[in-house]
Amino acid sequence: MAAPTATVHASAVLAGPRAALIRGPAGSGKSRLALGLIQAAQCGLIPFARLVGDDRIELAVAHGRLLARPSPALAGLIEVRGLGIRRLAHEPVAVVGLVVDLAIPQAERLPEIAERQVAVDGIILPRLAVGRGCDPIAAVLASLLTLSAEV
Repeated sequence: MAAPTATVHASAVLAGPRAALIRGPAGSGKSRLALGLIQAAQCGLIPFARLVGDDRIELAVAHGRLLARPSPALAGLIEVRGLGIRRLAHEPVAVVGLVVDLAIPQAERLPEIAERQVAVDGIILPRLAVGRGCDPIAAVLASLLTLSAEV
């Protein structure tokens, strides 16, 4: 098992075979998007989704892949705005397949190829930049559906 290389302020959801790593400033909607993906799976919009972690994610590189794990103190916990902290089933580790950056001030409607990728700990991953004030769920679902066709 690879040792964590970094702990980041992010959420992660295993959505199909790969996880979406959701980054953004406090209050940008990371937990809300994580819950939205889990609800999308429950409604059949995507085949499967389960929380990896909320608020703090440990990242590690192993065999050319970026792995995400929940912070041990927060494993299985997610903040639901207006309700507080709730417990959910969670995955102990997942391979990251998409990075979602929320609340980007200048997010492009049609980004160049270079803007649709990001390096995290030396691993190049698909990236979705979501503009400030935009609801990300439709774009994230579309990204996950097209990425799963490529896996």
